[in-house]
Amino acid sequence: MNLDDKKQIVTELAAIAASAHSAVGAEYRGLSVAQMTELRKQAREQDVYLRVVKNNLAKRALAGTDFECMQPELHGPLVLAFSLEEPSSAARLVRDFAKTNDQLKARMVSFGGELMGANDLERLASLPTREEALSQLMATMRAPLDKFARTVNEVPGKLVRTVAAIRDQKQAA
Repeated sequence: MNLDDKKQIVTELAAIAASAHSAVGAEYRGLSVAQMTELRKQAREQDVYLRVVKNNLAKRALAGTDFECMQPELHGPLVLAFSLEEPSSAARLVRDFAKTNDQLKARMVSFGGELMGANDLERLASLPTREEALSQLMATMRAPLDKFARTVNEVPGKLVRTVAAIRDQKQAA
């Protein structure tokens, strides 16, 4: 790789890191080419930027971004996954792929400029997606209105049941 190629990789990775929500570093030692291809395919489908980069280039690219905290942990064969749309998509991708492929091991997670350990991967991966969070918010906002509507509707309903009970009582007598 010549110097121009290295500069291009660093600028590309720095641009991605500047706009990403979270990042996951995972060790991929032992994965076959077919497995890596499948991982890359799943990453494209989930809007996750996935890249295997030399650690020195990654350190240069991450300098000055929220993911600068990952620099000391960049050693060994790592694949970096950056969440572009959803904060939890990279963590979800690595978690789900690691369930079926034991060779992929998460080593570090970074979110909001803070470095977390691999054990926090599950916590980040379980965050709701944007649509799920919006639906939960709407359900929370709508619940008091629904309860009010049921309460208001219960008054005439109770009146109708009372009148019906009096009618039935008079017919039986």
